[in-house]
Amino acid sequence: MDIKGRVWKFGKDVDTDQIIPARYLNTSDPGELAKHCMEDADPAFVTKMARGDLIVADKNFGCGSSREHAPIAIKAAGISAVIAKSFARIFYRNAFNMGLPILESPEAVEGISEGDEVEVEMASGRIHNRTTGQEYQAAPIPPFMQELIDAGGLMAYVKRKIG
Repeated sequence: MDIKGRVWKFGKDVDTDQIIPARYLNTSDPGELAKHCMEDADPAFVTKMARGDLIVADKNFGCGSSREHAPIAIKAAGISAVIAKSFARIFYRNAFNMGLPILESPEAVEGISEGDEVEVEMASGRIHNRTTGQEYQAAPIPPFMQELIDAGGLMAYVKRKIG
């Protein structure tokens, strides 16, 4: 599976309250959460981004609480993947459980600018900046984690296996 889209860039230590503010946690409806994705980091984010776009962020993306609402909001908003220097561990696992592709690549984060068009080859971890022509490498997603993404998340994966 390849992913192509425009980049929205964020800094370090973007916590789950910036991704989906706590004031919206009275719902778990993905469509409602999507309306407020990244609202406390960039209030106009959902009006600017388009389905298929990517988030590129510095280190420790998704730190803070362990809420699953954060990757749900990102995925439901239409973000196709998140590339960061590093992810908070609980966010890392929650992202895969929710079917949100995430990749770690410090070099890509340094070399990609907001607005760049990027293509990600998920199987190999190759990241191609179509704007600059630069290539970067992320660790490929482990096969089981890719199965979770392909299924749409852990619950969908389990339903397929037992269904």
